[in-house]
Amino acid sequence: MSDEPQYNQSYIRAKEQQAARSHSDARPEAATHLHRDGKTEGKDRLPPGQTKTSGFPILDLGIRPSLARYPQWILEISGSVRSPAQLTLLQLKQLGGEEIIADFHCVTRWSRYDLHWKGIPFQKIIDYAKPSDSAQFVIFHSFDKYTANVPLGELLKPNVIVAYELEGSQIPPEHGGPIRMIIPQLYGWKSAKFLTGIEFSEKDKPGFWEVRGYSNRAQPWIEERYSDD
Repeated sequence: MSDEPQYNQSYIRAKEQQAARSHSDARPEAATHLHRDGKTEGKDRLPPGQTKTSGFPILDLGIRPSLARYPQWILEISGSVRSPAQLTLLQLKQLGGEEIIADFHCVTRWSRYDLHWKGIPFQKIIDYAKPSDSAQFVIFHSFDKYTANVPLGELLKPNVIVAYELEGSQIPPEHGGPIRMIIPQLYGWKSAKFLTGIEFSEKDKPGFWEVRGYSNRAQPWIEERYSDD
């Protein structure tokens, strides 16, 4: 028997078809926005092509950990680092959590404003791991074998955290708990759910959606949704 996860294949096919269609369409003219900490200055906070929602839609590959797994959770820090580690949730929290309020932009064209998260600023992860000077990328690994790749420079920006609370409570499995990345300035697929590993890398390694036609950069304000954007 295969040990590959039993993903929601219809969801994956639908997103692959979206990416494939984009290759035959002309790229829309990118809007110009001035922004700070992932938000626009002035009245317009909504990236181009997005619709504001008051809900928080649930999208994943169909595999989630149970709440019973939370107490045994381990986060592995690996790769080009001087201090590799395997941290329990308690050890992770002891690095010093902070609260943030951030907007969330999904590539499926919805945006949710002002979500309250608590977690470890990624700068503290860097300080703990002590990556080598040659480490330029971070690859996030998830419980469901999902991966997402992000340049290290993006993770130095404000409000990037390894989150363990949502709206004052532990993050439920449907929203990526027990821990997940929050990278507000990028489309949501880069904010890996069910986080089990943070790998510092000298080389870029395109992740689950990137190898299926999605943008490597994922910048909402210039609509980098797909690989040809």
